[in-house]
Amino acid sequence: MTRRNTVLASLATQPAGATARFAAVLLAGTFLAGVPVGAMAQDAAAPAPAASPPASVLATETIQSITVSGAQRLEPDTIRSYVQLRVGQPYTQAAADQALKDLYATELFSEVQVRNNAGAVVIEVKENPVINRIILEGNKRLKDEKITPEIKLAPRQIFTRSKVRADVARIIELYKRQGRFAATVEPKMVSLDQNRVDIVFEINEGPKSKVRQINIIGNEKFSDGELRGEMVTKQARFYRFFSGGTSYDPDRLAFDQQKLRQFYLTQGYADFRVVSAVAELTPDKKDFIITYVVEEGQRYKFGDVKVDSQLREFDGEAIVKNLPMKKGDWYNAKLVEDTVDNLSETVGTFGYAFADVRPQFERNKDDLTMGITYVLNETPRVYVERVDVNGNTLTQDKVIRREFRLAEGDAFNSFQVKRSTNRINSLGYFQEKFEVEQKPGSTPDRIILEANVEEKPTGQLQLSAGFSSLESFILQASIEQKNFRGRGQTVGASVNYSRYSKSAEVSFTEPYVFDKNVSAGFDIYRRDYNSFNYTNNDRNTTYQQSTTGFQGRVGVPLTEYMTAVGRYTFNIDDVTLDKNQFFSDLDGDGISKCEPLLAGRYLCDALGNRTSSILGASVIYDTLDNRARPTRGNSASVSADFAGLGGSVKYVRGRFNAAKYWPVLKGFVFSVSGEGGVIKSLQNRGSAAAGVDDIRLTDRFYLGEPQIRGFDIRGVGPRVIRRPIIADANGNPVTVTDRKQVTDDALGGKYYYLAHAELEIPLGSGARELGLRPSVFMDVGSLWGITKPVLQSSPFPNGIFLPSRDATGAPLFSQVNTDGTTTITTSATSPAGTANTALGNTIPPFVEQFYGDSPKPRLSIGVGVNWNSPFGPFRIDFAKALLKQKGDDTKSFTFNVGTQF
Repeated sequence: MTRRNTVLASLATQPAGATARFAAVLLAGTFLAGVPVGAMAQDAAAPAPAASPPASVLATETIQSITVSGAQRLEPDTIRSYVQLRVGQPYTQAAADQALKDLYATELFSEVQVRNNAGAVVIEVKENPVINRIILEGNKRLKDEKITPEIKLAPRQIFTRSKVRADVARIIELYKRQGRFAATVEPKMVSLDQNRVDIVFEINEGPKSKVRQINIIGNEKFSDGELRGEMVTKQARFYRFFSGGTSYDPDRLAFDQQKLRQFYLTQGYADFRVVSAVAELTPDKKDFIITYVVEEGQRYKFGDVKVDSQLREFDGEAIVKNLPMKKGDWYNAKLVEDTVDNLSETVGTFGYAFADVRPQFERNKDDLTMGITYVLNETPRVYVERVDVNGNTLTQDKVIRREFRLAEGDAFNSFQVKRSTNRINSLGYFQEKFEVEQKPGSTPDRIILEANVEEKPTGQLQLSAGFSSLESFILQASIEQKNFRGRGQTVGASVNYSRYSKSAEVSFTEPYVFDKNVSAGFDIYRRDYNSFNYTNNDRNTTYQQSTTGFQGRVGVPLTEYMTAVGRYTFNIDDVTLDKNQFFSDLDGDGISKCEPLLAGRYLCDALGNRTSSILGASVIYDTLDNRARPTRGNSASVSADFAGLGGSVKYVRGRFNAAKYWPVLKGFVFSVSGEGGVIKSLQNRGSAAAGVDDIRLTDRFYLGEPQIRGFDIRGVGPRVIRRPIIADANGNPVTVTDRKQVTDDALGGKYYYLAHAELEIPLGSGARELGLRPSVFMDVGSLWGITKPVLQSSPFPNGIFLPSRDATGAPLFSQVNTDGTTTITTSATSPAGTANTALGNTIPPFVEQFYGDSPKPRLSIGVGVNWNSPFGPFRIDFAKALLKQKGDDTKSFTFNVGTQF
């Protein structure tokens, strides 16, 4: 490739005037290596000939001919048409100068000369090259697709210096919008054959210009720090690396002036004004220093507050009594604005869509009071002309329309419009902050409600991973489509896997059966859970619990915010133990049975197959503004289940939960929630003295991660821990406490409670753009209420010997014969009268301990971060258990990640 030999950078930086002339000459004069240095710039005057004849001589010469030389693409006649020289006219120096100016004005030529030889005029030109391609170099922060649309030069166009200068200015302006005021652009030209060139814009993006300092002059009532806290723009500091407000933005500067005014108006300073706001770029072009000059003025109080209502449904005097401001309070413009909004919304609920509520101010500078009169002007009642739905490509219209609380012909109601917006947002199918728009109808008393939706992915593929001190890594995978076929149906499947627990589930929900306001759905599932213990560092499975089941459900709305749900569940539960490891015929009756010394009495009591036929109902109350990510509202539910409609299990179970969300401070969202449950048996399985609980192991409540962070899976509540007993250096018994050498079985409970408090913390615009939403939380809960099981032990130091038996139950012995062979026999002595060796296993010394059966609270605190990462939603939690009971299993770190489609 021909080497780059022409530098155009000066075109981007030289001002107009004399320096522009120099830049043009430099550009034209260095166009190509080997081109005559005397070539003239486009916007420069033609150089005078070396020896010009006297004007009087030139004036007497008549143009005999006009020839054109040097043209490649343009026809000579076309070039002659650009000048005013004509055959037969007198030739003058003024006419030649004008011809030069006319030809340069076309921007088609890089060099032009006009010569006269006794009436034979020669116009010698060198055409500007044709652009072959445009190349951008050095741009990392702004990609080519962002810059290229702003560039006016294009391939196959004629190169002109003015367009280069304009494109350089446009590129620099793009970088200024990004806060990079130190960016420079150096245009270069690479010459090619056939009078073609490549234009290269070498870009030095420079650092992002930060706001080094914000100065405020004239403030007396409030400190600089308080006022800076009200601004969106922040001073660049090392701890604000996530904040996007530290870069300079002229639009943000204007917005901050409004923020200052709003702040002072909320504090009663009605005369406040910003005298000036100046942003100065530091000499190194790296930072800005912003200076505000303000006048605070006097502070006002509310004067007389009145309501002038021209609507017959509203009594002005009655409204005044409920207004938040009173005479003598400090004036607050935000309170006035909120009152106007509240009055407009209230008026809107009575059918006045275009409510006209206007505050009139009466400023008294003598006593520094601000009187307010809210005028409720009469407007016509409005009815819904039609409801339009736009922008949905996958979702069917009816899925959106059935969430509207207003239909064509209904009287307008602003509250119902807001409720419709919340219901559509809660679907989770569309963009965040969706709003139902209101547009004038065909007549003044008609209104059009328009839902302009923007669909987003509603399928979710989620992969979760966690680390458990008991189960090591835990993997979970689920796939769910919340808007299957665009009909609002939910279809899902999930698989959870760890070394000791596995589950699989498929589900389907139809929210509107046959387009009626009745929901229905079902779940089919299989769940396996294996408990385990340790032998040295090896884990060994103890019992296996498997549940195979089906649930069908139907939901019917009772009111706008309340729904009743009925369900039927059928489960087949099976609890088993490894017979080779935990079964024995200790009593010699010939039947191998679960041996409590090996497995524990509580596990032996839980073994068996059973079926559960459960009929349940729930009442759900929900006023959340968005079910997927609520920021305001309440939810609550009460449910009851009855097991005994057939099956082998009989009990009643009740649960409740409630949650509340509300925004606090600036951008914070605080939420509290609580739940609890109780289960009561309707059959007698055994006596408490025998350690048998009426509620089976598989029907109890369990508590731990993820319900209460800071604790492991099933890490809270009643449990039996079997600890080995070993001898110390002196031969004395010592109970082992090493977690890797004990058996820890969670037994569940019959009562539980759980509560959460969480505060979502807003970050700067930069973090919001990344999708980061951190929060701090506190979890508290407990699980208790089972019958204490009968505990087992094996004595120190010899343990308990379990003999091996034959099919009849007789103990087996090993006999050494006279020829040295070994025989298995049921005789305790050999024919020679020597004792045979009993066969069997010795249970090493151990002790079982019962822990955790206490209603005392377990408490944990922690921090978590939600991140809408490029590869899907990501959640990470760090938690610390502050209150726990002996035997509880704690855990400090979890995370999960998924993706949407």
